[in-house]
Amino acid sequence: MRLLTLQPSISIILDRLGRLDHLCACTKYCLEVVPGLVERNLPIVRDSWSTTTEKLLPIRPDLVLASVPYRQESLTAILKSGVPVLLLAPHSLADIYNDIRLIASVTDASAQGESLIAEMQSTIESVRTRAASQPRLRVYCEEWGKPLIHSQLWVRELIEAAGGEFIGTPGATTTPEAIAADDPDIILTAWCGAGTRVPIERIVEQRNWRTLRAVQNQNVFCIRDEWLNTPAPTLLSGLHTIAAALHPAVFDQHEFPDDLRRIKML
Repeated sequence: MRLLTLQPSISIILDRLGRLDHLCACTKYCLEVVPGLVERNLPIVRDSWSTTTEKLLPIRPDLVLASVPYRQESLTAILKSGVPVLLLAPHSLADIYNDIRLIASVTDASAQGESLIAEMQSTIESVRTRAASQPRLRVYCEEWGKPLIHSQLWVRELIEAAGGEFIGTPGATTTPEAIAADDPDIILTAWCGAGTRVPIERIVEQRNWRTLRAVQNQNVFCIRDEWLNTPAPTLLSGLHTIAAALHPAVFDQHEFPDDLRRIKML
């Protein structure tokens, strides 16, 4: 089956299932997270947010795989192509496991899919066990900064597994004043598309957060956004990075020199 993927998370899952040979096209973002795709010289298409009918039609895939985020225009383009489409919209870890099962069933890799899910669940439970004896810290985790948006539900689940308490409502907008009133122990930032380039020192100044306990204790971090915002097995890297930020005495921060950046003294 010739598959066209419009989201990096799907390419990651296909890679972990050993089914990259099914891909007939992907996005440029897929090349960044699955280096093995680069040498395949596949046609490059736009993602689920910005794809067009004209880009999809010449490739003639058997199935288009797409995932959040969508725009109405991109959904219309996908449906207009006339190709069967599998649209994914995960919110929780359970949703991600179900998406893995779906993709595995499409590619005749059900056994591999169940093994991958079991690996994810086992790793999460292992971290939960190690963190259970540590103080439960209150965590604000930010997916976007203008406006401020709380991270997704699956991030809340990872934070809880790492021994933290997620502040706010997953996916909801908030304000600097509301976060200041909550005065979290830990502030995590993972802006979509920003890698590790969130200007944490600057936003603390701009939001008048100098007096917050997280800032006073230098517990403000930028986490590589792919580890938290991509609903795929790479979330396990996000889990370990969160755990290192929350409980450095138990989880080594130095294991993540390129993925976890701590605020400098202001």
